[in-house]
Amino acid sequence: MKIVSIGGGPAGLYFALLMKKADPAHDIVVVERNRADDTFGFGVVFSDATLEGFAEADRETSEEIAKSLAHWDDIDIHYRGEVLTSTGHGFSGMSRQRLLDILQRRCTALGVSLRFQQEVADLDAYRDADLILAADGVNSTVRADWRPNKFVWLGTTYPYPAFTFIFKESEHGLWRVHAYRYDQSMSTFILETTEATWRRAGLDQADEDQTLAFAERLFAEELRGHRLLKNRSLWRSFPTVRNGCWHHGNVVLLGDAAHTAHFSIGSGTKLAMEDAIALARALQRHGEVPKALSAYEEERRPGVEALQRAAQVSLEWFEATERYHGRLGPLQFAVSLLTRSLRVTHDSLRLRDPGFVSRVDRWLVSEAERQSRVAVPAAPAPPPMFTPFRLRELVLPNRVVVSSMCQYSAEDGAPDDWHLVHLGSRAIGGAGLVMTEMTDVSREGRISPGCAGMYKPEHVTAWKRIVDFVHGHSPAKIGLQLAHAGRKGSTRRLWEGIDEPLPSGNWALVSASPIPYFPHSQIPRAMERGDMEAVRDDFARAARMAEEAGFDLLELHFAHGYLLASFLSPLTNRRADAYGGSLGNRARFPLEVFDAVRAVWPAARPMSVRISATDWAEGGMTPGDAVEVARLLKAHGCDIVDVSAGQTVPEQKPVYGRLFQTPFADRIRHEADIPTMTVGNVASYADVNSIIAAGRADLCVLARAHLYDPYWTRHAAYEQGYDLPWPDQYVSVQGFTPRLR
Repeated sequence: MKIVSIGGGPAGLYFALLMKKADPAHDIVVVERNRADDTFGFGVVFSDATLEGFAEADRETSEEIAKSLAHWDDIDIHYRGEVLTSTGHGFSGMSRQRLLDILQRRCTALGVSLRFQQEVADLDAYRDADLILAADGVNSTVRADWRPNKFVWLGTTYPYPAFTFIFKESEHGLWRVHAYRYDQSMSTFILETTEATWRRAGLDQADEDQTLAFAERLFAEELRGHRLLKNRSLWRSFPTVRNGCWHHGNVVLLGDAAHTAHFSIGSGTKLAMEDAIALARALQRHGEVPKALSAYEEERRPGVEALQRAAQVSLEWFEATERYHGRLGPLQFAVSLLTRSLRVTHDSLRLRDPGFVSRVDRWLVSEAERQSRVAVPAAPAPPPMFTPFRLRELVLPNRVVVSSMCQYSAEDGAPDDWHLVHLGSRAIGGAGLVMTEMTDVSREGRISPGCAGMYKPEHVTAWKRIVDFVHGHSPAKIGLQLAHAGRKGSTRRLWEGIDEPLPSGNWALVSASPIPYFPHSQIPRAMERGDMEAVRDDFARAARMAEEAGFDLLELHFAHGYLLASFLSPLTNRRADAYGGSLGNRARFPLEVFDAVRAVWPAARPMSVRISATDWAEGGMTPGDAVEVARLLKAHGCDIVDVSAGQTVPEQKPVYGRLFQTPFADRIRHEADIPTMTVGNVASYADVNSIIAAGRADLCVLARAHLYDPYWTRHAAYEQGYDLPWPDQYVSVQGFTPRLR
């Protein structure tokens, strides 16, 4: 097979040597635009797991790499005059040039042809090749999202003993440093900041020498008398590269040409070399190039995209560090940093560094006692999820919330035995707060004929039965979520066709504007002032009924495209009056409803609002808009914001992933300075503990996890060795040890 690699970086070189080793008959050429000894940057980082993968792929190369590694276990975080250390992280650095030297020598020894200082303008010269690798990094035909922060890649003669993060303020703003040793006497020193700070410091006009002089002055203390070094050290923005397809014909993308991952998780070279391993194995398995390239992409893409999601969350954390700097105390800032990718958890940190996590947990106990005014046993400190939280005069025993989940099983709005068992079992199951399903304030405000309501006197009696059970048999609190379906009403039950209009028996719909949900959905009537007053009064009436039923907390539904959300989103609000246009105008009617409810709801009891932090659609609500909405809600007396996303329009394009909505709650919590609940793929107690410990949200809302396991919180307590008292009726379970098989 004739193989040509356009690009002589780690991806192209490593793939070439792997293929040549597998079959010396392959004719392999690597073409590189730069000299053999010319590379950008100073060091590269590998985890212990990555190095194990190299050893399996080619032991000779792995052994050469191992001789050049500088290993460390600690991470040092310089923050507001303190240095916090977390250990047990297991990474190694090495010189990028040293890595290239090893790969070049290995290729030469195996018979790979290396051609340096050759620019490839097109592929005509290699039309006879069986396989062409586009492995020339982000300088390939770039498909990139250029990020806003500025960074410069420097080196230093100071051998940092740990992977080091430095956060330092100057008169210009906040600076971040990512530094790590890559041999016994040298370190990489990446300086990053916002574009505004960079410009204020005059670095937009600086050359390499001026940048070095500036950085040496600013970080003189942290450099300890050592110098900084340059290597094409120009300020740049990071490009996030993604491709819809990684191959076409006999051309395949590898490494940065196919995908990038931010340097804050040190994964660019790792990804490139793992691409090479995966592609070589696919070719060895399938033989035929088309089949091999399809198999390579199918098998490799999910892992890459998962790591890219983690890298994206990490880079966004660094882009927004000003959000946390000064607001979080040193320990919580360190946890937020260490868990920023959402892949490292409170649990995995405990395995690596139990002493550090014990300090964090004790600090969280003291903070929970201060905030809740409730004594918490501190020896040993409970897991973060089992600390109390106060909202006005309501104290929740822990941070776990059963999400509002529509059951579509009510009769003209009245909950029945199904709802008693559904909500009651989850209260017995240990959650701190149990939320009812979306409960509609009028018959016309229902989603479907089976939706729960609070608009008839008998509804109070039915709901009170459930509330009394929760209060009488568990320490859990119970909240009522009030809503009006708006344009998404008069539809079928979930299992009959979600959001699909009823085939018959429809009722009239109202919304901010006369826009149907689907083209074939009912067209709602644009609300007039009289309609607004009637709906406002329906909400206030339902709130008074909720008080009569004994609910502890009231939540208004401003999310998911329902009536109040339809005013907020520019995709569903096309009004030309005082209730349309600017965000302030679009929020006017939802806030009128909130004010009417807050006026009749007891002052000692809290109110929450669920919002969609983004519509996941062009021209819709953005996370920045959500912060502004949260600020408005706080000014009107809202106690906590329940942060969800999407479901406003059917053409949405959500970006799913682990804890995919938590960054929205994190941003709102810190920028709007209001407590938040987070939802969205929160599935494990490690996730909950991590979110609470890092200060990303105050409460964690779980839906499907509680459908799967009503006793989710109790089981989480058991697995963590935490004693969560059982009801008297179940006291005999304390002697039971579950078997997994």
